[in-house]
Order: sequence, then structure tokens, then C-alpha cells
Amino acid sequence: MSLAAYQNSQDLDVLSATPMQLVRMLYVGAIGAIQAACGHLRNGDIRERSRQITKACSIIEELTLSLDKGRGGQVALDLTELYVYLHKRLIAANIEQQMEPMIEVKRHLETLLEAWQAIPDLIAPTEIPRVGYGGGHTFGEEDSEFSGERIRLQLSA
Repeated sequence: MSLAAYQNSQDLDVLSATPMQLVRMLYVGAIGAIQAACGHLRNGDIRERSRQITKACSIIEELTLSLDKGRGGQVALDLTELYVYLHKRLIAANIEQQMEPMIEVKRHLETLLEAWQAIPDLIAPTEIPRVGYGGGHTFGEEDSEFSGERIRLQLSA
């Protein structure tokens, strides 16, 4: 499959995903980026290691920004603190060129992914919030009760 075909397939997956599936996709993306960064660290490829750590940091930032602290209560606040900690550990791993902080973050993300996978997709398609994508294109109903919510995703490396 060509890179363009893969990207189109991935775009379709994102656009048709429920909010729960999007969160899971973000976790999988962050875990994959950290795994790649670990491989690049072992191989001495500084540029690619840094690029993959930056990608994982960006995903964690998106997860942080997507939290609804008003409706999420203490869970959202706790996740915010954890995401900030994970982000700091990845920055340390990048600066110090060490494997251990990346392994720690990867383990935390894998545990969180397991928890998110245990939660069923209970949101009906009509309840899915609008998704902001790419260059300002917005998908979803303008008069939806979720019209103010957006999920911004970056798919490319």
C-alpha cells in the first residue's frame, strides 16, 4: 500500500471514529512514537529519536487539551497532572538521551490505553461531537449540542 493510500485510509479511520476510538488512537500513536524513539536511541539516530519524542509529546498535549475539566471532575484533573508529568519525562528523555524515562512513559500510556479499551463505546452516532480536521474543515452538525467542542488531530509524521 502506498503512503498516500495509507494516509487516506488513516484519515477515514479518524473521521469515522467515535470520541472513545479517537482517544484510543491517540494512545496507540503515542506508544508507537515512543517505541520508535527507543529504537532510534539504540541506533544513535538523534534526529529521528527527537522527532518521535516530539510526536509523542504533541499527542500527550492533545490528550491534555481535550480533557473537559468541567464535566470530567477529579478524573480530568488527575489525568491533566499525569499528562504533564509524562510530558516532562519525555522532555527529560530527549535532553538526557536516556531510555528509562521513555520506558516509564510508555508503560503509563499502555496502562491508560488498557483502561480506555475496557470502556465500551456507548455514545450513539448522533451524539458524536464535531471534529475539526486539517485546514479548518469542520465535520458534524452546526446545531449539535457539541457544536463548541473540537478534536484536533495531526496524522502526518
